[in-house]
Amino acid sequence: MRPAPEYGVPPEAALPRVRDFAQTMISRRTVREFSDRPIPAGVLEQALRAAASAPSGANRQPWRFVVVTDPAVKRRLRVAAEAEEQLFYERRASEEWLAALAPLGTDASKPFLEVAPAVIVVFEVHRGPGTPRPYYVKESVGIAVGFLLAALHQAGLATLTHTPSPMRFLNELLDRPPEERGNLLVPVGYPAERATVPAVTRKPLSEVVVWR
Repeated sequence: MRPAPEYGVPPEAALPRVRDFAQTMISRRTVREFSDRPIPAGVLEQALRAAASAPSGANRQPWRFVVVTDPAVKRRLRVAAEAEEQLFYERRASEEWLAALAPLGTDASKPFLEVAPAVIVVFEVHRGPGTPRPYYVKESVGIAVGFLLAALHQAGLATLTHTPSPMRFLNELLDRPPEERGNLLVPVGYPAERATVPAVTRKPLSEVVVWR
């Protein structure tokens, strides 16, 4: 054990700081149209440092982040993901699910996997020859991804969380061991010049927060 880090800011600064952060995060939107403009050096590494600092069950840190920037690998990633997505839209998804997706304008085409300058592939790390049994894996990885999205947004970068299903193809394509299981893909970059986003709204706090 060691002393806890220092917490607290002057009382008069607490509300403005959290309000500014909330406003910044509220402005974040999922982007599906990316530019190929390069990401400044060092930004991805620092965002991943933030992600890797997330809390996890028993401190197992059950995540692996594979950063894909090679155009040939991104191309293969897109082809493989689109094959799974085609089956999803044609056979696997229920009518109810497809109806829920309709306002977002999504389909089996995933050009962002190839156009975005980087795609961060997030894996869950389960028990294996060199990895201990993890606990609360999905919860832990979910928190880490939240940290990652927040950090990238702070850097002025656009992101998207993409979950082709199933994701078993990722292990072979990215040469990952079987104890690592695909969780999601995060294309990262700048929006295309005339990128648009769906006109969706967020639920008011009164619907999602209960005070007791």
